Amino acid sequence: MDMSRRTVIAGAAAVGIAAAGAGPARASSRQPVKEPFGTLADGTKVHRWSLENGGTRLRVLSYGGIVQSLEIPDRHGRHANVSLGYDNLAAYVAGTTFFGATIGRYGNRIAKGRFTLDGKAYQLSVNDGENSLHGGARGFNTRVWDVEGFTSGSDVGLHLYYTSVDGEMGYPGTLRTKVTYTLTRHGDWRIDYEARTDRPTVVNLTNHTYYNLAGEGSGGIYDHELTLRAARYTPTDAGLIPTGELARVAGTPFDFRRAKTVGRDIRAGHPQLVTAKGFDHNFVLDKGVTTRPEHIATLRDPASGRTLKIATDQPGVQFYSGNFLDGTLVGTSGRTYRQGDGLCLETQHFPDSPNQPSFPSTVLRPGQTYRTTTIHSFGV
Repeated sequence: MDMSRRTVIAGAAAVGIAAAGAGPARASSRQPVKEPFGTLADGTKVHRWSLENGGTRLRVLSYGGIVQSLEIPDRHGRHANVSLGYDNLAAYVAGTTFFGATIGRYGNRIAKGRFTLDGKAYQLSVNDGENSLHGGARGFNTRVWDVEGFTSGSDVGLHLYYTSVDGEMGYPGTLRTKVTYTLTRHGDWRIDYEARTDRPTVVNLTNHTYYNLAGEGSGGIYDHELTLRAARYTPTDAGLIPTGELARVAGTPFDFRRAKTVGRDIRAGHPQLVTAKGFDHNFVLDKGVTTRPEHIATLRDPASGRTLKIATDQPGVQFYSGNFLDGTLVGTSGRTYRQGDGLCLETQHFPDSPNQPSFPSTVLRPGQTYRTTTIHSFGV
């Protein structure tokens, strides 16, 4: 794979992927439904939008563009919410887990919250030890987005808009962002990201949904089977910042090129797993940056039969095994979340890319449009 500094500014004319085993369309699209979900301390009202199409049900908050619930059927047609989250706004405002959130301006970590662009140094908001994580203390996950529902042919979805002003969380340039969630007639959930800037900046948008295909609050995900099309990953230092190495997964617990359970090697004592308390690493996708989404991951729960296939045009995916869930958080089901009760597969450019010359570039300049697409396909 060509690991030169390829630009993120690529067209993403994506085509939806039908869920494996889904067969013909199971439901026609309908208009999204909007309802109140609470009020912030400053009086700003937050709404929840509900979508349903092709057997998939999605609930999204205007606060943080958060996926509050994602319901899909099992092999017997029984629906369950497979995403971790809360049943009230206050928990999202107080939370630090990024459940279901739209992440920006920069997904993942930037070392010491610093980078240099065109010879100028920038200091970002630091919120993860000495590092900046997921855009800083008040990233996109804490902002109230403008939301518009739509139907288009057999699709149903939401357009979400947010403008990040110059200097917000330390980032240069005013960034106008649009995120589109679409449910297709096959029940696929597609995310299209788009952004433009008036000054050179860095951008790395993603979604932070935690999955448990057995159902939220049902227990651990260590028996889920995962496949990743990645022969390399980026090892990290003690602060979970990539060292710059693109290490081979062969012969290590990081080898998911053939399906294996998440828990098989998670306690193998590998130094990288000890540091992160499990998997919390960027996997270098074999396909690299592509102009359209390609299949890169498959997750399967043997008990329910539910499967999730992910396609993206991005060069990396962060696999996080829910290492810091500690039993103190009460989810939408009223049950607590413990370590390993959910996992994330965050499609992205590599962590700390602004400081790593050998990594694909995340720089966006005036006149360019940032576009990227990720498609989640559900089946049994």
